Amino acid sequence: MKIFPAIDIKDKKCVRLIKGDFENKTEYEILPIDQAEKYKDHGFKNLHIVDLDGALTGETVNIDVIEEIVSKFDLKIEIGGGIRNFDSIQKYVDAGVEKVILGSAAIKDKDFLKEACQKFPGKIALGLDAKDGFLSLFGWKENSNLMTLDFLKEVNNYGVSRLIYTDINRDGMKMSPNFEETENVANTSKCPVIISGGVSSIDDIKKAKELANENIEGIIVGKAIYDGDIKLDELAKEIDA
Repeated sequence: MKIFPAIDIKDKKCVRLIKGDFENKTEYEILPIDQAEKYKDHGFKNLHIVDLDGALTGETVNIDVIEEIVSKFDLKIEIGGGIRNFDSIQKYVDAGVEKVILGSAAIKDKDFLKEACQKFPGKIALGLDAKDGFLSLFGWKENSNLMTLDFLKEVNNYGVSRLIYTDINRDGMKMSPNFEETENVANTSKCPVIISGGVSSIDDIKKAKELANENIEGIIVGKAIYDGDIKLDELAKEIDA
């Protein structure tokens, strides 16, 4: 299972939000480039980055930070946050990221998602952020009336190459991921699924592996690293892809 340590960027700093609330954030002293280096030095191969400024503005606000990380370290990066047009996708692909995560824009406009998958084969990931079974949009500030699994069934044949499923109620709360719902998503999805939101301890990583679901590709770990609940040395031992 792939392990994706996370970097959330706001105002050029590493931050973590509680349940996606921009008013409820923790800032950390370390710069994103230094955090990426720390992950690289511990042997991690994959990295999950969210541009929170981009999530709010719809612009590639921190593209310079992403380009620096890509150029300095041999890491497979997936990037999300406010990616709402082909120009933004192109910029990230040109920067050398492995996957570009589409969220709100793809949910609002399925044709955009379909065309993006055609224009950038193998590069498009879909971020589904859910609260109580319903998808949330635009930095989690707007709830939709779309059920997660219903939407997934509608877009399952579009050519999405990865799906990141986040339970908003768990995100930043360190109360363990919603494994049950993630399994439901993985059993429905035609592409590999990444578990996101709520990882609190190394036991959550072990439990994710024990699911033995062939369609669950990996797991994202964020706040638990920054707060010291999971040591990188310990987490690195769980890397197997």
